Amino acid sequence: MLSPRLGDAMFDVLRPWLERLPQDRWPTHDELNALAAGITTSRGMPLRFVPPQGETRGRTPGTHPGVRPRVPHRYYELHVAETGEVPTRAGNWHDLFNALAWIAFPRTKAQINAQHVAILTEGGEPETRHRSPARDALTLFDEGGVIVASSSPELLRLITAFEWKSLFWERRAELAQKMRFFAFGHGLLEQALNPYIGMVAKTVFIPVGDFFFMLAPESQREEADRLVAAHFAERTRFPSAKAMAPMPVLGVPGWHPRTASQEFYGESSYFRSRKREARSP
Repeated sequence: MLSPRLGDAMFDVLRPWLERLPQDRWPTHDELNALAAGITTSRGMPLRFVPPQGETRGRTPGTHPGVRPRVPHRYYELHVAETGEVPTRAGNWHDLFNALAWIAFPRTKAQINAQHVAILTEGGEPETRHRSPARDALTLFDEGGVIVASSSPELLRLITAFEWKSLFWERRAELAQKMRFFAFGHGLLEQALNPYIGMVAKTVFIPVGDFFFMLAPESQREEADRLVAAHFAERTRFPSAKAMAPMPVLGVPGWHPRTASQEFYGESSYFRSRKREARSP
């Protein structure tokens, strides 16, 4: 395995594909493309992970995390939609997790890409220079989002109310029965290789019925992908990043070793109250 951290619970959503990757070396583009067989962009182009223009050799894992591949930023989303090509740097965790997110959540990734293209087309040159609130929301979720599926409106309310101890500790048994978390953002997954207290995710809530929790994990992921893609198909649902509730992501039971301790949820510098969050710059 490329990193021992990939065995952590936060990466479970990627487990079916992580287990098919080479365990002793970096995957090739061809190996990633084999996992993506049958996936298309919103314009019907077969998805392919390709070396960035000008790249002739791999890089050491972890170098330049988060830096865009060598496609001009203003053309990146349109390039992906029109060609199906996703520039993917060799030896780069950020790009590897982006590729795996496309494979795990193909509908959602295609819808996010389609909305970027639509907004860029409508906004013209001003949009390429200054990202609108809607595209800011798309980008923040794509980079640092978590999908929250729940059959309990009350548990979802605890997230918007910043009642973290109640959600993650006091009502943990109920949470296990009525809520699922899916790590989506490729930037968030990269951070999870070296997790730090302070990691916060943007959330998209998807209401589900009780039957959802009877499904196999693979079917749960597929249904979550379908529902989140439908969410991003309606632009009124993501007017800005403020429409997505923040969540101290390491509080999810099992996503950090300290979630086994009640004292962890008493650390107010991380598990902030609504009032404290409102005062923060």
